[in-house]
Amino acid sequence: MISGRFLACAAALSLTGGVTVARAAEVTWSAPACGKEPAAPTVDSSSVARYNASVDAATAYEKAARAYNACVAGAAARDENTISAQAKARIDQVHQASVAVQQRIAGHFTRLTADLKAGAARFSRH
Repeated sequence: MISGRFLACAAALSLTGGVTVARAAEVTWSAPACGKEPAAPTVDSSSVARYNASVDAATAYEKAARAYNACVAGAAARDENTISAQAKARIDQVHQASVAVQQRIAGHFTRLTADLKAGAARFSRH
C-alpha cells in the first residue's frame, strides 16, 4: 500500500516543481557547489517487490531532492543578495547624481530670482 506520507510528499514535489521545471530551460544560472540534481525515479508497479523498491527509491529521491533544493535555494539567495546590493549601490549613485543636478538647478533659480528682483527694483525707481 502507498503510505499517506508518500502521497503527500509526491503531491508537494509535483506542486512545487511544476513552475521551476517549466522555467528551468530559460535560466542560465546554476549552483555548481550543490552538485548534480538528483534524477527522479520511475515507479514500477509490475509486481509487489518492484513497487516496494519504487517506494524506497522515491523516498530516497525525496531526501536527496530536498537537500539539493535547499542547497540551490541557499546559493540563489546569496547570489540574489549580492546582485541586490550591487543594484542598490548603483541606484544610490544615480540618485546622488540626480539630487546634485536638482540642487544645482535650484541654486541657479534662487540666484536668478534674486538677481532679477534686484534688477527690477533698480529699474522700478526710474
